[in-house]
Amino acid sequence: DGHSQLSAYERKRLKNITENAKFFASLKLHESAARLNQLTTKRRSHITKRAKPKKAEDEPARRRSRRLLRVEPLDIPLLESLAPPAPEEYPQVPAGPLPMVPEDQAESSKWTETLLSTWMRISEVNTDHADWGTPDIKRYQESLSSMVLSEENVRKVVKARVCSMAIHPSQSTILVAAGDKLGHVGLWNVGCRAEEGAHTFIPHSFQVSCMHFSPCNPAHLLSLGSDTLRCADVTRAVFDEICRSEEDFSCFDFLGENACTAIVSHWDGGVAVVDRRTPGVSPELSADLGFRRTRTVHVHPLNRHYFLAAGSLDVCVFDVRYLKAKGNKPLSSLPGHTKSVASAYFSPVTGSRVVTVCADDKLRVYDTTSLSSTVTLLSSIRHNTNTGRWLSRFRAIWDPKQEHCFLVGSMAQPRQIQVFQDTGSLLHSYMGECLTSVCSINVVHPSQSILVGGNSSGRLHVFK
Repeated sequence: DGHSQLSAYERKRLKNITENAKFFASLKLHESAARLNQLTTKRRSHITKRAKPKKAEDEPARRRSRRLLRVEPLDIPLLESLAPPAPEEYPQVPAGPLPMVPEDQAESSKWTETLLSTWMRISEVNTDHADWGTPDIKRYQESLSSMVLSEENVRKVVKARVCSMAIHPSQSTILVAAGDKLGHVGLWNVGCRAEEGAHTFIPHSFQVSCMHFSPCNPAHLLSLGSDTLRCADVTRAVFDEICRSEEDFSCFDFLGENACTAIVSHWDGGVAVVDRRTPGVSPELSADLGFRRTRTVHVHPLNRHYFLAAGSLDVCVFDVRYLKAKGNKPLSSLPGHTKSVASAYFSPVTGSRVVTVCADDKLRVYDTTSLSSTVTLLSSIRHNTNTGRWLSRFRAIWDPKQEHCFLVGSMAQPRQIQVFQDTGSLLHSYMGECLTSVCSINVVHPSQSILVGGNSSGRLHVFK
């Protein structure tokens, strides 16, 4: 066959190709396709196109929208752009003194009068803490372990996120004050089991970032909003206005034991000295510390002309006697913070320690026995401080009854409030079935074994 040099497979392949070609040729497909093409051409030649009718000149034009034609409606000018709706304004609290009347009440009720009369009564009792003393660590740990949280000691006191708290120094009645993000101040008599044991007032327009009962007269509760510093005087049932500013306030502390003067910090980095005895609502002095932010200020418990200021990355000690409008230099600096600092506080008795909370997930304790130019770091504690935007930032606070121990909220599960020693060791964790949320803000009673924690929904938890 002429293909002997090919393999058997190749010869078989050529044979199949030849047979297939003969088969298709027998079908005469090409001739059939030519005949179909001729038939289609003849059929198309008989098709004629329909002529388009001529448009009549008197035919009415198609109606179109005036909006599409950009034609002004009758007697109404065409708006080029729609003006955005005006934003709803949050009702502002008026300046000046305000009556101590709870929210949603036109006048004081008998339940409010009962709460205020209780506050007035317990404020008349001497609460001098000179003889309280400081227990040793072992007895202190035993007292921590004995404190529990029960269901009746959990109460929603304010509407929004708790930003500050204060506890009355009375040894007979537990009276707690809480300030929230909306400017509300809530008072709760913990011993009153009725629903009317807690009342909410609105003395501020914005966030209440700091609160203190007056150390010399606990019938006065001072609260700091973003725009004003007020004093709730229960003897007159009024919220007096002490200081007002267009710059946002962030924190305050008393410079004197008589609570007549205070140091107030601004979010933009400055501080102001306020004297309650001076008429008007303007500060005595305003000073720029050189900080980008000033979140907290705290006065030394013994040398009260020294105060601690915590900013974005800066934590420094200043002398209030040498403050001036510009160019203030710190007496001491507490180095090592790599991110923003949420708080910094002196230890309660001697001021020989400072604890700070930083966004770099560390708690730091410094030795401030000698306020030299640079302060020594004693301990650094790993602690998750990533609270996010919906929780208040953690603030580590010293226990007034124990010079070397402090408390701080925790992101750990199960939910807890932790107690550390200044050496960095964990002494105790407050936990319980009723504690189901993060308590960012905490306050400790100065003489009793009582701890109060506040969460982001306005709920307070009392361990006792």
